[in-house]
Amino acid sequence: MYIRLMNLASNALSEREFKPETSKFWKERFPKSSLWKPCADKKARTAFDNVRSGEGNGYLVVSANGGLNQQRVAICNAVAVASLLNATLVLPRFLYSNVWKDPSQFGDIYQEDYFIDYLKDDVSIVKDLPQHLKSIDNRNLSMVTDSDLVKEAKPIDYIEHVLPLLRKYGMVHLFGYGNRLGFDPMPSDVQRLRCKCNFHALRFLPEIQRVGSLLVKRIRRYDASKSRLDKELLGEFMPGDRTEGRDSSTGGPLKYLALHLRFEEDMIAYSLCDFGGGEKERNELRSYRENHFPLLIERLKKSGSVTPEELRKQGKCPLTPEEATLILFGLGFGHGTYIYLAGSEIYGGRPRMLPLTTLYPNIVTKEKLLTPDELAPFKNFSSQLAALDFIACAASDVFAMTDSGSQLSSLVSGFRTYYGNGRAPSLRPNKKRLAAILSESGSIEWNVFEERVRKMIEEGQRVRLRPYNRSIYRQPRCPECMCKSG
Repeated sequence: MYIRLMNLASNALSEREFKPETSKFWKERFPKSSLWKPCADKKARTAFDNVRSGEGNGYLVVSANGGLNQQRVAICNAVAVASLLNATLVLPRFLYSNVWKDPSQFGDIYQEDYFIDYLKDDVSIVKDLPQHLKSIDNRNLSMVTDSDLVKEAKPIDYIEHVLPLLRKYGMVHLFGYGNRLGFDPMPSDVQRLRCKCNFHALRFLPEIQRVGSLLVKRIRRYDASKSRLDKELLGEFMPGDRTEGRDSSTGGPLKYLALHLRFEEDMIAYSLCDFGGGEKERNELRSYRENHFPLLIERLKKSGSVTPEELRKQGKCPLTPEEATLILFGLGFGHGTYIYLAGSEIYGGRPRMLPLTTLYPNIVTKEKLLTPDELAPFKNFSSQLAALDFIACAASDVFAMTDSGSQLSSLVSGFRTYYGNGRAPSLRPNKKRLAAILSESGSIEWNVFEERVRKMIEEGQRVRLRPYNRSIYRQPRCPECMCKSG
């Protein structure tokens, strides 16, 4: 899509080939980020004795939809709702999705007993619904679906619509539970509990941690522990302490960049954008929409659609591999940068990836780093594979995303903010600003392009308090989640 700019990047590569690394983005650009420390592990409330003694309002059953990261948000929101309703939470269930095709349940991904024990002083959690209530659940007498709750519902919505059912039947089943709890206004103790759940109570199974540690060690090519971030992600499989430096037996880099490149066929088809592939691409994406998104087609028939050009100007188009390449090179990341690539199969395959793999040949994936035997236990479980990506991305020296709205990118960047101690930068492009820059691709000079891209990324890295009604999982810098020193 950007032949001239890619040629300018290639020319710049030739000039820099034997020069030292120039990127300043391996480190946090704003020192104030290190003033914020994790502190959501404090007890969120003190009045839960009545719940633990069985005198609460009943039991909350939650069936979460989506993939790993959507389910993680649903779990933490369910913990918050159980607190709000003074209810006992049944360990969340995961619905089978025709998209993800993964039968994994909570205990296949997270440590159940650790989760229950860690939150025991804040909310009562049990593994199963009591026998005398199962018939009510089986008959769907107290089921609440997403159609019964508005998106990002407020506490009053649960008090008015869910609590009466809970008291009447002794249980409520939130079915297909997803993005159904807002972030503001929210009692501070409940807000803190959501953070405690996300950043402290949810730990991957030891087997996932063990293979995740193999990924991290093989990318870094040494065994030294680097930070608290490593400890929280890898648990007992955290690499042993060793003096930082290159491993004399293997050599190789100590730092790597993780890139979450969201360019899957379903996503780009749904976007209605144009990606420079001509009539063949347009026909393929149109066919995909007709087969997979009938509701979108009906909506377009009634309301019409915005042009691909306008969508791009509005910053609503997924970034292409070419655009990701131009951003990274514009930020000064050199030809030898080691990149861990997370995500699903890229639309267009190897030809579409060529700009990225040409400028950055040291690209690795979990499939490249792990042996078939090591990958075998996870092969048919997309959520468990996504957990490995989560670990490799969160542990990276720099995390770059192409879609800040994706749950993986949001949760990973939030995890890095929470545990990174100001040493875990994330690169978050502003797609609207980037579109404006790239609209000049036919005439802009390379040094001007670099400067504007750097300013765009720096703006996204500024240290700010969580804005009102923004995700606390993505932006945990707020009094309920982190503590500020100095």
